[in-house]
Amino acid sequence: MKALPLLVLLGGAALAQPAAPTLNTGDTAWMLVSAALVLLMTPGLAFFYGGLTRAPSVLNTMMMSVASIGLVGVLWTLAGYTLAFGEGGNALVGGLGHLGLEGVQGQLWGTIPTSVFAAFQAMFAIIALALISGAVVERMRFGAFLCFGGLWSLLIYAPLAHWVWSSDGWLFRAGALDFAGGTVIHIAAGVSALVAAAVLGPRLGYPRAAHVPHNVPFVLLGAGLLWFGWMGFNAGSALAANQTAALALLTTLVAPAAALLTWLAWESRGGGKPTAVGAATGLVVGLVAITPACAFVSPWAALVIGVLGATASFWTVQAKRRLGADDALDVFACHGVAGIVGALLTGALAWTTGSGKPVGEQLLTQLLSVAVSVLYTGAGSFLLLKLVGLWMPLRVTVRQEVGGMDLSAHSEQGYREPETGLGAPVFVGGD
Repeated sequence: MKALPLLVLLGGAALAQPAAPTLNTGDTAWMLVSAALVLLMTPGLAFFYGGLTRAPSVLNTMMMSVASIGLVGVLWTLAGYTLAFGEGGNALVGGLGHLGLEGVQGQLWGTIPTSVFAAFQAMFAIIALALISGAVVERMRFGAFLCFGGLWSLLIYAPLAHWVWSSDGWLFRAGALDFAGGTVIHIAAGVSALVAAAVLGPRLGYPRAAHVPHNVPFVLLGAGLLWFGWMGFNAGSALAANQTAALALLTTLVAPAAALLTWLAWESRGGGKPTAVGAATGLVVGLVAITPACAFVSPWAALVIGVLGATASFWTVQAKRRLGADDALDVFACHGVAGIVGALLTGALAWTTGSGKPVGEQLLTQLLSVAVSVLYTGAGSFLLLKLVGLWMPLRVTVRQEVGGMDLSAHSEQGYREPETGLGAPVFVGGD
């Protein structure tokens, strides 16, 4: 049985299945490249997050992203894909006919092989989990993160992806617009990150002690890799090499550019200085904000989304202490808030390309999808963290946190200690 196309040009509804769908080699080639671009985003995120943490925890921070590739890659193959996109499902979850990715070989998803579509979507599921890690760095046990992450990927991410992106999903049928993951990935990861930070509690010394980035060049490198890979993330979601992909690529250029300048402008107010970390953060926020709208709005509207997304996220970061949780790397402010702004502005500005419902009706639909995502991912993450906490401690010991996560969790160091003759400290107790 041939699968229906998932995301299509500007309408947010599935196209009619052709009588005899045929493989398009150009579309397939573009999707192979797009999948590789999206995969690169997770190592890029590792550099971005790694540079923002303390030096004794850089490896542990990066390993949370790297391990997400292995963990989610396996789980997506075993069950994640079929829960999200399996045929014969219902409004809440996909059918179980593709457990272990059985039955996708030799089939088409629109004009591309279903196996390519499954691989492309796996990359989305991988980075969604990796994003959450930024909120809990320097204090969450590595094993606990992996246990939570596995459950989160199967029980929260996959069903939400089905609701929004599958032609059977109830939010899809309601007309919710999310071209490339503003709701499914960024709101879900941002809200889950905030909940995880609250459950774990703050880092030692927070907010009195300064937690400054140890390697700003890493941050810039990571942001650059994210922007590069995001071209496949957004433009690849057209599932074809066509005008939709071209519009998505263009808006993925202009919105982050506007967001970067906006962030620097806010930093520079009142005699402040524009920072490299601010530039990197601003462009990432712009990427997040444009993701749900990238093929639904015109380039000038993308500029507006970049400016408003950056403004909302910047001021959320300034009000961080009021959130009541130590979201270490501002995942909620940069992904959750920008994702919410982008999702709502998708409804407000989709008219600029003639897509979607009337503005008021589409805004209400977008608001519904945002509210559902926030509630489901927030409550679900809280329950999963409590469940994992019954099995193992979520947090490292005080001694391990003070000394840094790298030695205690991985018996490695990101940087060699100066030759003192005393050797590097050794922490016993593993994870």
